[in-house]
Amino acid sequence: MKIYNTLTRKKEEFIPIEQGKVRMYVCGPTVYNYIHIGNARPMVVFDTVRRYMEHKGYEVNYVSNFTDVDDKIIKKSVEEGVDSSVISERYIEECKKDMEGLNVRPATTHPKATEEIGGMLDMINTLIEKGHAYTGADGTVYFRTRSFKDYGKLSHKNIDDLQGGNRSLLVSGEEQKEDPLDFVLWKPKKEGEPYWESPWCDGRPGWHIECSVMSKKYLGEEIDIHAGGEDLIFPHHENEVAQSEAANGKIFSRYWMHNAFLSIDNKKMSKSAGNFFTVREIAEKYDLQAVRFFLLSAHYRSPLNFSEELMEAAKNGYDRIVTSVGNLKYLMENVSAETINEREEELLKEAASFTDKFDAAMEEDFNTADAIAVIFELVKFANQNASASNSKGFLKALSDEIILLSDICGLIVEREEQMLDSDIEKLIEERQAARKNKDFARADEIRNELLQKGIILEDTREGVKWKRA
Repeated sequence: MKIYNTLTRKKEEFIPIEQGKVRMYVCGPTVYNYIHIGNARPMVVFDTVRRYMEHKGYEVNYVSNFTDVDDKIIKKSVEEGVDSSVISERYIEECKKDMEGLNVRPATTHPKATEEIGGMLDMINTLIEKGHAYTGADGTVYFRTRSFKDYGKLSHKNIDDLQGGNRSLLVSGEEQKEDPLDFVLWKPKKEGEPYWESPWCDGRPGWHIECSVMSKKYLGEEIDIHAGGEDLIFPHHENEVAQSEAANGKIFSRYWMHNAFLSIDNKKMSKSAGNFFTVREIAEKYDLQAVRFFLLSAHYRSPLNFSEELMEAAKNGYDRIVTSVGNLKYLMENVSAETINEREEELLKEAASFTDKFDAAMEEDFNTADAIAVIFELVKFANQNASASNSKGFLKALSDEIILLSDICGLIVEREEQMLDSDIEKLIEERQAARKNKDFARADEIRNELLQKGIILEDTREGVKWKRA
């Protein structure tokens, strides 16, 4: 199995620290709003990496955090006049709903930054003791960037060419830095903001320290894979490397994986450009399984463009697999023979070659685009050979292989029996009643339940309209 390692800029054979086990950390979202389609890409991509690892027999300890203290969360809490924890808990739950719709498995652990402050204080104290961090006059703690001789090794940037600021937030006392490149580990509290006591000042952690601490706690000082979007390479992941290796004296992560950006109609996604889409908004028009299919339709290191045309193509591609499995199930119910004949035995040997091709694609740096192309080849093979069969065993073997390869990609291709129109209407009526009673949680549950069954709702001025995906 080969993985492209951002650290070395080349594909490397994957060799885990501990045989048969994988320690994997994936940076999660800052929970101040619904997740957008860009957030969904790393969630789906690295969930698929995890699924394939598990398929190959690895025991995967998969950790993905929620950043639940941040300027954006605080800003929203002030706007709504509620505690910041109300905002973060609300959007953690909404994120989990979207992840479920995308068939992203829950992580082994989903740590929250606010619940790991003690570990952050300990690591910051260690960095101070080792001379890698220092305290300003107002209690701000900075990481002494030039004290870590390998700074820049992940992003391949020359430290002398770098400029300060980056994404580490500017705080009062910024002029106290010894070097413009030094970044914040702990910052003083501001009026109305959440804060914690520390030896340096009452305040809260900088953004970068949380992942170093949570990774160490739940995976150990050295991990196999650290992953996230390519926008995190610098400064976030670079700073994680510096903090972790300076504090622990060990290599932080052996392999670094980063997915490329997602654009909208070939433009950078932004609210100001009017092309910003949340997963929840997209779910009003498309089955989220088709969205997952779309997100895996390109290699994770390749830029991906989201558009109506490409989503329609993804929907059609996904439907093609679902239809094939449905046809095989139907044929199974209408044939009499249980045993497989000699010709079908030969065909199944041929079908097994598709699994080998699928594995070859996935083991070449998780090339899901090629892996999905193999599933299509298998679907074509099944369609060509199924109708002439009178054997349940043969049809089931073909169906099981398509389902297995699809499941590794996290694609649900076995559809439940279609709901009756009357049952759909009853659930819509219940949803409307829930909304009227301000029971929005139940209303969302009903929408998600219908979506899982391939029913898409659209709220219009004329009332609720629905269609089958």
